[in-house]
Amino acid sequence: MAKEILHREVVIIGSGPAGLTAAIYAARADLKPLVIHGPQPGGQLTITTEVENYPGFAEGIQGPALMEQFEEQARRFGTEFLITFVGEVDLSKRPFILQTDEHEIRAETLIVASGASAKWLGIPGEAPAPQGLGGMGVSACATCDGFFFRGKSIVVVGGGDTAMEEANFLTRYASRVTLIHRRDHLRASKIMQDKAFKNPKIDFLWNTEVKEILGTPETGGVTGVRLANLETGEESTFDCEGVFIAIGHKPNTDIFKDWLEMDDVGYIKTAGRSMATNVSGVFACGDAQDSFYRQAVTAAGTGCMAAIDAERYLDNLPVPIASGEEITIEGEIVSADHEQITMPDGEVISNIVEEGEAAVGGD
Repeated sequence: MAKEILHREVVIIGSGPAGLTAAIYAARADLKPLVIHGPQPGGQLTITTEVENYPGFAEGIQGPALMEQFEEQARRFGTEFLITFVGEVDLSKRPFILQTDEHEIRAETLIVASGASAKWLGIPGEAPAPQGLGGMGVSACATCDGFFFRGKSIVVVGGGDTAMEEANFLTRYASRVTLIHRRDHLRASKIMQDKAFKNPKIDFLWNTEVKEILGTPETGGVTGVRLANLETGEESTFDCEGVFIAIGHKPNTDIFKDWLEMDDVGYIKTAGRSMATNVSGVFACGDAQDSFYRQAVTAAGTGCMAAIDAERYLDNLPVPIASGEEITIEGEIVSADHEQITMPDGEVISNIVEEGEAAVGGD
């Protein structure tokens, strides 16, 4: 059966805070964006319970309810949604081609908001409730959930910089933080190790593996963890009221690895002043490009930026790229000092405004 062909000015992959904010801005600019939901509509917030750090909700809001409001707002302005999975992309020329099982989607501009996924241990009790205790004492984000653990005993699993950062942050709230690591030494950088070792509220369990997270919804969530000593094989139970898995995140960017510049982990590199990637007309936002903050509010901010970048690009206005130069949809490149323009045919012309003339670039 022949695939249905869809051609849109703006296509957004991902429907978390970044993707839906981009959709709101693009739709209000009358660009009629198409949002491709992907495998987890709403992003990671749909597996989060109470969200208390997103501005505008003084009493907090459930993660799924927050994302429903995002989507309703995007729909209000005419955003189109497609529940499918993009299996292949061709970014060699515009329109860009996205392949799904049933569609060939042609995009004049593409916003990658595919997010990132926390790495999990794959042990009993870890899954989101009701299958496990995720959201009931199990978390992968100290900044998001640490406030709920005031005065409680907490376990952090991991040995890298992420684990050290999470453990240190959680000592603001927890009575004790016990960091559990499979080896007898940490992988974290020296400065992060030193901060953890000097923190009087952090204890360490070495050569130890978490085998199961214990507790039930009826008991209020997490009550402990079942441990195995990797040297002796001895198993034991460790009482705690919260478990933070801090073994890193993986950006959902694999289908773009042959097209977009990324760091060693897979986070897409953007220009800094804009959300532009190395491919003209492709923008990235949210956790697909942010390995540092990873918050809903920062993701939403970069989604706004990506949509404005796409709007400018479609209007043939210069958009900053990683080199410091600016590029238009027609292929005009404005130099970083704004003094020259390289035309698509290679001709270099002045961008200095003379009396009675208008410049392509500049502030």
